[in-house]
Amino acid sequence: MLSEKMQAALNDQVNMEFNAFYTYLSMSAHFENQGYRGFARWMRHHATEENGHAMKLYDYINERRGKVTLKTLGDPPTEWANPVTVFEDALKHEQKVTASINRLVDLAYVERDHATASFLQWFVDEQVEEEAVVDAVLNDLRRVGDFGPGLFMLDNQLGAGAPGEATADPT
Repeated sequence: MLSEKMQAALNDQVNMEFNAFYTYLSMSAHFENQGYRGFARWMRHHATEENGHAMKLYDYINERRGKVTLKTLGDPPTEWANPVTVFEDALKHEQKVTASINRLVDLAYVERDHATASFLQWFVDEQVEEEAVVDAVLNDLRRVGDFGPGLFMLDNQLGAGAPGEATADPT
């Protein structure tokens, strides 16, 4: 069984992951509105991943005979100045999630909850990948700047599934 403290912290993480889902979906909607279909597809794919992360935690809490407690999600941002600012926000969000996962691992060790510490290792590894992928796109966007043909190419590349990215339609 989960301690009350561990259960509360895992529930906070479930809600953080659902917030990430909502934020990435809002970023996708923004890009769709701006005519960047590739960026929109990429963000929607990542929204789906974040929803999966939330559900993985949700299922774990239930498997450990805990109680899932969902909270109200706040409104996500809906406007950004340009693609760079969208991906800067995405990277900041991933870094926030990473810090939260790390605190969960620390708590699992303090609580001597070895099963949860083991379970959370998947999230630790996933966050390394998440930050690296977002950072790589951000670096490409910074290199391209406002150069229209470069943005067009990068948008098409992300929409087609860049190396290391899933190419399956997230819908």
